[in-house]
Amino acid sequence: MSATKTIIFSDLDGTLLDHYSYQSTPASQTLQQLSKAKIPVILNSSKTLAELEIIRAELKLDTPFIIENGAAVYIPINTFITQPAETELIGNYWVKSFCLPRQYWLKLLNEHSEKFQPYFHGFSTLSAAAVGKITGLDLAQAERAKQRHYSEPVQWIGDNSTKKAFIEHLVALGASVVQGGRFIHVGGYCDKGQALIWLTQQYREYFSRHTVYTIALGDGENDTPMLEAADIAVQIRSPVHDFPPLYRQYKTSQTQLYGPEGWAEAIQQLLAKQLGSQAT
Repeated sequence: MSATKTIIFSDLDGTLLDHYSYQSTPASQTLQQLSKAKIPVILNSSKTLAELEIIRAELKLDTPFIIENGAAVYIPINTFITQPAETELIGNYWVKSFCLPRQYWLKLLNEHSEKFQPYFHGFSTLSAAAVGKITGLDLAQAERAKQRHYSEPVQWIGDNSTKKAFIEHLVALGASVVQGGRFIHVGGYCDKGQALIWLTQQYREYFSRHTVYTIALGDGENDTPMLEAADIAVQIRSPVHDFPPLYRQYKTSQTQLYGPEGWAEAIQQLLAKQLGSQAT
């Protein structure tokens, strides 16, 4: 029987980071144990490259990560023995892109969605100060949040019926529209699940003598594809919305605790044997 290799895929806001404070402190010890146990934690977020590079450093992670709701996978060079096929070398990363660049979606919003423009604010039109006010990010964090490569977050200020018409309009024009925790994300047909599947395959080829299985943790609707694609799905309790519905009915759980406390609780339960020897 082959040995087992666990890979963890995690959302950030409302999951590994607290919804209000953006802190991960309750999960710090668990992250340290995972590092010692050589269990990779892959951040799979709607956040940008600029944001995730800072957060990875703060969390002391050196693993691959997924940006902008699955739009691209960034793999630090030499993570694997050889550069994966269909990736390009950008800076210190091998990058696999799944959808068209942000400029395409900005053009679609600006030139083909005129009747809806009174009802939304795009990230590109908001100042860093305005983004900070909406999200609670400081000015530097908000500047990094604005540096998007593949998608345009939209703050909706209209009613729900107009929002529904807006989404249907964008879908008819070929866009994928994903509801995040605070924004509607407009981009190509990529998602966190597709990116998880592709990166997991790279790990399976790398750990060819192991059985690779995946755990995914998330709290939002945009996490659903990731949760559906993983071997084990953990829904993190949110202080601001109910658990989004999942199609799958097997190997799923929902935490009692919120955010990073729920994250740590779930990982400790699922990986008790692997982490037991790493307890501090």
